[in-house]
Amino acid sequence: MGVSRYLGSTKNIAGCAGGLVGLGLHLAGVGGDYWLGVVAALYAAGALAAPPERVRLMPPQPAEEAEALLRGLDALVARVRGLGNRMPAEAVERLDRIAEVLCGLLARPAELSAYPDTLHAVARIAATDLPLTVQTFLNMPWWYAVTRRVASEPSAAEQLLTQLDLLEQEAKRLAEEFYDADSRRQADHTRYLEGRARRDDK
Repeated sequence: MGVSRYLGSTKNIAGCAGGLVGLGLHLAGVGGDYWLGVVAALYAAGALAAPPERVRLMPPQPAEEAEALLRGLDALVARVRGLGNRMPAEAVERLDRIAEVLCGLLARPAELSAYPDTLHAVARIAATDLPLTVQTFLNMPWWYAVTRRVASEPSAAEQLLTQLDLLEQEAKRLAEEFYDADSRRQADHTRYLEGRARRDDK
């Protein structure tokens, strides 16, 4: 807590009140040579007894959250592209498509914030699911990820493609639901223009 902030805090005000009581006792002849210690002790008691300052956590603004998610997506895609052949080409293509869909949504943060569930799902894919999918694969050696199968399960490379397919489907579903509102607005505008044209023809 900064000095200026502390000076206006509840703890400082309560401490000052206690200190004034100590000063009043000194003027009344109580405390003798130890009056400064009494004032300090009463200030400390008042400050400690005061309730803590209320914490006001401001939620991130939609534009700030969207910008942070976009930076994370850009960094993830750039990292994967910088690895050359470390990731299967099909996986890189899927990652690019997912990022393109998510970036399109995040480019409209004010409108996206009107759909909290959609924003949450987009943030989950961009900040958790995609990084986890990619990092888990990259943690394994290339030869192991491509060829090794455990208990007849698909290889890590095959599972990577499956996971990216599922995330792409989810991202496209979210985008379609979001853009449906645009489509409805466009249809409404078409009906409006058609109605105006009919009135003009009369």
